[in-house]
Amino acid sequence: MSLFTRSRQLSDDTAEGGAKPAEETGTADPVEADGGTKPAEDTGSADPVEADGGAKPDEDTGTGDPADGTATDDAPENATPAQEPPSGQPPATKPGWFGWRHHYPRAARGVSIGTTVLAGALVLFALLVPNRIERIEFASFVRIPAEGVLLAGLLLALPSKPRRVTAVVTGVFLGLVTVLKFVDMGFYQILARPFDLVLDWILIENGTDFLRETFGRTGQVLAVTGVIVLFVALLVLTTLAVVRLTNLMVRHRPAAGRTVLILGTAWITCMTLGVQLGTVPIATKGNAEFLGNRVDQVRAGLRDARVFEKQAAVDAFAKTPPDQLLTGLRGKDVLFTFIESYGRVAIDDPAMAQQTDAVLKEGTGKLKAAGFESRSGWLQSPVTGAGSWLAHSTFLSGLWIKNQQRYRSLTTSDRMTLTKYFGKTGAWRTVGVVPGVRRAWPEGKYFGLDHIYDSEHLGYHGPYFSWTPVPDQFSMEAFQRLEHGKKDREPIMAEIILASSHNPWSPIAHMIDWEDLGDGSVFHQIKKEGTDPTEVWKDPEKVRAEYRKAIEYSIRSLTEWVERYGDDDTVLVFLGDHQPVPTVTAGDTGKDVPVTIVAHDKKVLDRVADWGWTDGLKPAANAPRWGMDTFRDRFMTAYGPRG
Repeated sequence: MSLFTRSRQLSDDTAEGGAKPAEETGTADPVEADGGTKPAEDTGSADPVEADGGAKPDEDTGTGDPADGTATDDAPENATPAQEPPSGQPPATKPGWFGWRHHYPRAARGVSIGTTVLAGALVLFALLVPNRIERIEFASFVRIPAEGVLLAGLLLALPSKPRRVTAVVTGVFLGLVTVLKFVDMGFYQILARPFDLVLDWILIENGTDFLRETFGRTGQVLAVTGVIVLFVALLVLTTLAVVRLTNLMVRHRPAAGRTVLILGTAWITCMTLGVQLGTVPIATKGNAEFLGNRVDQVRAGLRDARVFEKQAAVDAFAKTPPDQLLTGLRGKDVLFTFIESYGRVAIDDPAMAQQTDAVLKEGTGKLKAAGFESRSGWLQSPVTGAGSWLAHSTFLSGLWIKNQQRYRSLTTSDRMTLTKYFGKTGAWRTVGVVPGVRRAWPEGKYFGLDHIYDSEHLGYHGPYFSWTPVPDQFSMEAFQRLEHGKKDREPIMAEIILASSHNPWSPIAHMIDWEDLGDGSVFHQIKKEGTDPTEVWKDPEKVRAEYRKAIEYSIRSLTEWVERYGDDDTVLVFLGDHQPVPTVTAGDTGKDVPVTIVAHDKKVLDRVADWGWTDGLKPAANAPRWGMDTFRDRFMTAYGPRG
């Protein structure tokens, strides 16, 4: 057969819908031209396209796999393969993962199906995951989310372009909601409350500072980098997952429509009948409720500024003359001392009660032997887990400072605090001992303190104990050296914040002979002998044990100082600022903290006899419980002219 005749025959075959020979791939048939053997289609050998390593059409390679979300949802069902390149040009790029799918179609199909399954699992996880760790259980992920059913129905009903836009926007939004749930988990673990979208952004900076101070600069950078990477990855993956599932539903529209109808009916039935798996409802609209609560939270945060402004304008002592303020304490040294994280759990929890009770009884006995009496009660803090500055400002201002917005409003106002009233009398030198402060603290001026001693001005040359810059025993000794121990001085009012019981409670210092404190260098060896926080925090019981030891150390530092340096004119008020984190409280969300007044002069305690507080350093379980914001006015009334 001549080459001309062969070409005519092939052209006719093509016109009649026959198979295209190998030469249509763009290369002449050299074998036939030389009169050699017939081409592959005549000898029964493998398909010439496959033999040349060229790409098969979608229906042969699996690129049209329904489980593959990469195909467009608007492609015709019987679309023909892409036109092959003209003669003399190299073959087109191999389709699907650089030709891998062509060479391994079964494996490619398995990967495609597996990817789709993972996409579905991710979307289901994002829809169903709770925002609290303790609520995560198997039953949480076998529920029917109303939002998912409605979203699937919407995507099936939309035209092509709006559907694609909706799928992308939904994926990003779902990722953001999931991120917010994860942030809530962290806030519940530390503060026993959800993240506030209006007021809590500043706490993120505080959190990174805590990481640096506890685990070093490297630990901080690694943690922050990891969070950013996870955030971006989650947004990208949820978006891709929603798009992939949308394409799958559209290609199988009838089956997807029936599935949505069945799930919708099941959701209505389960919701109506209250069907549950254990204590978890099968039908849920948790995301709608979650977002609704967030909207209410934002509105409340915006309204709160106006409410707080009205509250701050009321001050029962604003017009009281200076010579009529705090007359019952004239000539006394008054110390207001906060013990970090000293909460009710340290006294009531069975795992800690025995040891803490022993320390409080020991302190009560030693103080009594030194001529001091004490009374104790309970205060309710505005925060739990963290946020000490909010508790301090609540106690001193007589206002409920429950968030950062209120704190900023307070510290930029002219509201009088307890410390300011002492200064207003002109009868006291007012000082602050704040070893936890290690950088500029402009708010310190608001509290009306004549002088502030931060961590850099206490003469300490020892090591940090995780977050804690200065051990409590050294802080109290520094106060004695710098202020209280001076001769021929005027009475002192001091605000002292003891930080050794600050999270993470590892390593912690222990009591040594007061004469051996020196410049604090002795604590280098004590720190080496302490525990490793990374090891302690692997076990909640170890965390609780170290917390208890830290509280005991802080109490001993304070009571031994009074026993050693206190005199007839010493009046000590000490309290916890808030409860510790939920890891220690074991889920108890109570906000009670102990408060105690210690005095050598019996007349000082007689003025609060009607408060009903318990004798000693340990408040009884049924002792009075007041809001921390009420203490300022009660205290100033008791020690005023009418007290």
